[in-house]
Amino acid sequence: MNIAWYGQTCFRIISQKAKNGSVNILIDPFNKGTGLRSPKLESDILLITHDNQSKKEIPSCNVLGSNGDSSKNSFLITSPGEYDVREVYINGFSASAENTIYTIETEEMRICHLGLLGQGDLTSDQLEKINEVDILMIPIGGGEAIDAKGAIKIMSQIEPKITIPMYYKIPKLKTRLEGLDKFLKALGIKSLPSLDKLSIKKKDISNEEVKIVALKP
Repeated sequence: MNIAWYGQTCFRIISQKAKNGSVNILIDPFNKGTGLRSPKLESDILLITHDNQSKKEIPSCNVLGSNGDSSKNSFLITSPGEYDVREVYINGFSASAENTIYTIETEEMRICHLGLLGQGDLTSDQLEKINEVDILMIPIGGGEAIDAKGAIKIMSQIEPKITIPMYYKIPKLKTRLEGLDKFLKALGIKSLPSLDKLSIKKKDISNEEVKIVALKP
């Protein structure tokens, strides 16, 4: 599995599980209104976590279907529910009126994307649905979502094996957010190298070692 981050809450996950080849999962694409360069990406599955911007931006994003034509060829998921698409199992459930948390199961790994989570603690019902997580994508920059302190509290509830921070200050972003450094400082980490992408298999995940992975946008 390959995971790349493009800024804000936008990720692309390439899963090799499908019998007919890889599956491209795109989460929360954005347009140029953010100040960031809108990535031109293919997707077989398109997930939208928050209602305030992303759903409105879908028609103007550079999202291609698996045949390279348009977003209408992607399997679009914008609301809570259970979905089984090309051997990828997805469960979405509400975190607020405008935000959906998704868990994604593929290649024997479980990923959780929290979207623009803004609440202080997860409820027992939410934690039960999230269950055990291998890779957690969590906002840390404040604004519409939780900040570094809130993120650490949520991480202690979920106890993921790998955490990927998202939704924080990066160059050219118009939204005012806190930076990655504040999150790392709160964790007692002096510095952390940023990866272009995370390439990982189930065997690479340790049950004894907790990791923070920073990705370059």
